[in-house]
Amino acid sequence: MAPKNDQGNKRKLASRSKDSTSKKPKYEKRPPPPPPPADAEDSISDDDDLGGISDRDDEGGAQLNGKKTQKHGDRPAASKGQDDPAGKTFERGQTSRESHQKQKQLAQDRKLNKPLADELTRAKKLWERLRRKSHVPKEERVKLVEELFAITTGRMKDFVLKHDAVRVVQTAIKYSTPERRKMIAKELQGTYALLAESRYAKFLIGKLIVEGDSEVRDLIVPEFYGRVRKMINHPEASWILDDIYRGVASKEQKAILLREWYGPDTFLFRGTGEGEDAPTAELSVILEKDPGKRASIMKYLLDLTNQLIQKKMTGFTMLHDAMYQYYTNVKAGSEEAKEYMEMIKEDENGDLLKNMGFTKNGARLVCLLLAYGTAKDRKQILKTYKDTFQLMSTDPHGHLIILTAYDTIDDTVLTSKSIILELLGKSEPKEASNIATLANDPNAKLTIRYLLEGASKVLFDGSHAGDLQLLEQIWEIRKTTSKKDPEIRRKELVAALSPSLLAAIASSPEELIATSFGCQLVTEALLSCVGDKSAALEAVASTAGGDPDTEPEVGDEEDAALSTFPSPPHVSKIPHGGRMFKTLISGGRFDKSSRKVIPCDPPLCFADILYPVIKEHIMSWATGPSSFVVLNLLEVDDFSHGGELRKTLKKHKKQLEKAATEETPEQKAAREAVTNKGEAEKAEKKEKKSKKSVPKERPVGNLGSKLLLEKLS
Repeated sequence: MAPKNDQGNKRKLASRSKDSTSKKPKYEKRPPPPPPPADAEDSISDDDDLGGISDRDDEGGAQLNGKKTQKHGDRPAASKGQDDPAGKTFERGQTSRESHQKQKQLAQDRKLNKPLADELTRAKKLWERLRRKSHVPKEERVKLVEELFAITTGRMKDFVLKHDAVRVVQTAIKYSTPERRKMIAKELQGTYALLAESRYAKFLIGKLIVEGDSEVRDLIVPEFYGRVRKMINHPEASWILDDIYRGVASKEQKAILLREWYGPDTFLFRGTGEGEDAPTAELSVILEKDPGKRASIMKYLLDLTNQLIQKKMTGFTMLHDAMYQYYTNVKAGSEEAKEYMEMIKEDENGDLLKNMGFTKNGARLVCLLLAYGTAKDRKQILKTYKDTFQLMSTDPHGHLIILTAYDTIDDTVLTSKSIILELLGKSEPKEASNIATLANDPNAKLTIRYLLEGASKVLFDGSHAGDLQLLEQIWEIRKTTSKKDPEIRRKELVAALSPSLLAAIASSPEELIATSFGCQLVTEALLSCVGDKSAALEAVASTAGGDPDTEPEVGDEEDAALSTFPSPPHVSKIPHGGRMFKTLISGGRFDKSSRKVIPCDPPLCFADILYPVIKEHIMSWATGPSSFVVLNLLEVDDFSHGGELRKTLKKHKKQLEKAATEETPEQKAAREAVTNKGEAEKAEKKEKKSKKSVPKERPVGNLGSKLLLEKLS
């Protein structure tokens, strides 16, 4: 019950005025306490014996008049800095500086009392000198390395388990001979699994693997057998294990390591020979030999992969290989496959899918998910890869996901907005540079030209033969999972790609035709794109202007920029430039089966656009490396200036005859190269008694000029 005042009312707190400038309660200001007498301070000495009474003992009682009772030895704050210039005092009269020096000395003594203290100190001094490679002469470095090995030999295990000494051993490996590296590897045998779990010693294993040979590798990798499950879950050992699996392990070693993902029984009963007895990690082969263990193997594999996904440890190549083996051994459309798809999709932030896009089997698994998935699944996968497509396009494996998306997603509007818009750039100034980058990259060029050319052998050369095999598998799957006709899907994507591609060609033709791949992209774009191509055709034709015989500018000392980046030669002097103009004049692609040119619709009529640009220097074209361009002008039917061109060529017939009979600069350079090579091998041929082979006659003269003379006759 609240207390009452004299009048019987309840006690009320003092109300605060609304006009108060501060919300904090006000306190009564009190004057500072008076300073102690001067003789009181002088009477206290550090040497006084207080009889064991602490100077912090409280005498009890309440403070009088709100003032603190000053204790023994306390001084006012204002007088501390003046009366004690040496700083705070510590036990036994030590200052803070003296106390710090004593602590430092004690720590140094503890280090010296540890085993190998002197050797470690000397080794670290040698390391400090050796790590500055550019400042140490070779002769001195040899002596330092010898001294370092004299210290560490026989004590490697003691050194590598210390965080500051393991770097010394890494330096010893760096400057050692192959024999000494093997010696170090043998001395550390039996500890590699322990070293892999160390935050610093794991780098020593990587150094040995990189600097060593196959014998060193075979000493290290077998120590990880039987420990894969433990190591792949370890925050330090997992990365060195995956690096070895991905980079240096042999095919058999990879198979043995991956088999541990299928369970202990599968690892123990592995093959140990060659041919049919060699160990294999193909899960289909293992299940075929022992189908009764399918349930236990698949459960063990699923649990281990799910465990890493839950821990957010999704960047391992070994994990992606194991996941690919699981998904390819479940029935398409089954509950197992659907649950696995959901497990991958439910990963927060999409880190799993992003990491899978940059490994071989990870990218292949994503391609299969796109092929077998529903429209909703495909949309979610594309959403996960947002802002990553440009990076994926240049990756040896990631570009396959983009090609699969082109072939499987029926919603072409979604594909064009998600992928094509990001690849080409979201702003016009960046489109030309992005397209030039894509055109000249060996992997990214497929993501643009695949829509224009299809699965041509020119585009999918030997280095991308595996890509074509996977796409053929995807084409079979999409017959049951996609509804739209493949050709209609491709044409819709080409229609979405065309405006940006044609605009880039019209704005920056010189940048695109500077390379062979760029010329191929320009050619395919002008043949396959839809829409108004007139501006792009005129821009490409304008690059042929100028005198082909003019020598390119070469910089001197005064013009450093031109000396570093000389002007490129005329487009008629480079082979890919001539091939581009020749194809555009023909107006279509050459079909090898029918031996005919299949014209594009509508026709380009590029001959009439190009001729006015090169008319002034037509004889330089007719007698130069791109003479076949002039020959094509005479052969096409849609060229309206054929008569005028014939008269010009007949007027300068002597120039054609001279070019047709004289050796070209390219032929001369090839002949001189063969001659120099023959002189170098002349001594060897004299010693060998063999029949002289008749050298092949090399053609002399410009072949295009010869054919032009035949046309004129």
